Amino acid sequence: MENELRPLIVVGGSVVLTLLCGWAVDLLLRRVDARHPETPLWGLLRRCRLPLQVVLLTALLRGTYQETQWRLIEKHEADIGQVLSLVLIGAGAWLVIRIISAVVESSYARYASSTRDPARVRRVRTQVTLIMRIATAIVVVVAVAAMLLTFPGMEKLGASLLASAGVIGIVAGVAAQSTLGNLFAGFQIAFGDMVRIGDTVVVDGEWGVVEEVTLTFLAVRTWDERRITMPVSYFTSKPFENWSRGGAQMTGTVFFHLDHSAPVGLMREKLHDVLRECAAWDGRDWSLAVTDTTPSTMEVRAVVTAKDADDVWTARCAVRERMIAWLYEEHPYALPRITMSAVPLPEGGRADGPPPAAEVHTVNVPDVPDVADVADAAHAHATDNSPDGQHPRTGRG
Repeated sequence: MENELRPLIVVGGSVVLTLLCGWAVDLLLRRVDARHPETPLWGLLRRCRLPLQVVLLTALLRGTYQETQWRLIEKHEADIGQVLSLVLIGAGAWLVIRIISAVVESSYARYASSTRDPARVRRVRTQVTLIMRIATAIVVVVAVAAMLLTFPGMEKLGASLLASAGVIGIVAGVAAQSTLGNLFAGFQIAFGDMVRIGDTVVVDGEWGVVEEVTLTFLAVRTWDERRITMPVSYFTSKPFENWSRGGAQMTGTVFFHLDHSAPVGLMREKLHDVLRECAAWDGRDWSLAVTDTTPSTMEVRAVVTAKDADDVWTARCAVRERMIAWLYEEHPYALPRITMSAVPLPEGGRADGPPPAAEVHTVNVPDVPDVADVADAAHAHATDNSPDGQHPRTGRG
């Protein structure tokens, strides 16, 4: 009877002890979090309860599974111990990553709540994201290495790998040249403050917002919800526009091509009225001026300001729509149009300008006494040469 209850006592006792420890730790963290609401660290550490319980349970089973005295366990004792060791190493790495993530996120949250400059917050967020990815990669590599060392015979494999490290290093360096370049470019972006998560950028003619930054690539979300994935080395080797650099405030322009009779003064007053009703305008600045002119139209430029790129786009569209509608309803003469009028002929001659069509077609005929006679002769010749005696085609179809 004792031999039959021993496995149940060992396994059940390990599970109960694990659950009690996890509950006690969670209760302690909740109380500390309630006493210190100024920092989210203790609340974030509560997410470590599950990996902590896995570590505790695996450690207890690893130390007591031999006490069950099951024949099946005694027969596969080495294999079971190997599996429990691997699970313990993996759970330990999981717990370490959760703890590091809680500490990093808590530090970022406290910094973001105490800093009013959004540019600095985005910079710290980018750095924190990359630091977290680096720490996760290091922990995973160490955990995998520890798992491999639990297998017998890995010492000989390690010695053989070290013996050929020179050749492998050369081959890996050549093969991973672009990857290593992106890796160092990621460090340069993170700590060089070139581009940050949330920045509005223009790359390859595409406007978007930086959504994700990793050690090897950068994702840009465009205005139409597309995602452009680019290697981080692009931002260290090619020029690009960063509209959020030095602040998110933006200045936009709206151009109108109007007739010379357009009421510029009234347009200036109307623009101010439109901006006062536009929620996207931040009230910093506005203007309207004639910036260029052509023989048929003049160019009028309206300048508006907004707090970010999205609002400046909204303000530009609102100004363009409202101003064109106002001009169409109140001042239609200001809209561009094509003027066509007859040219008066002077007495005793013809107006200076292009020659008549008859003269163009008979310019190569020498000694033309009369333009009308030549035109009639050409017409008769063309009619005679046509197969059906009708007028020839003129080339317009």
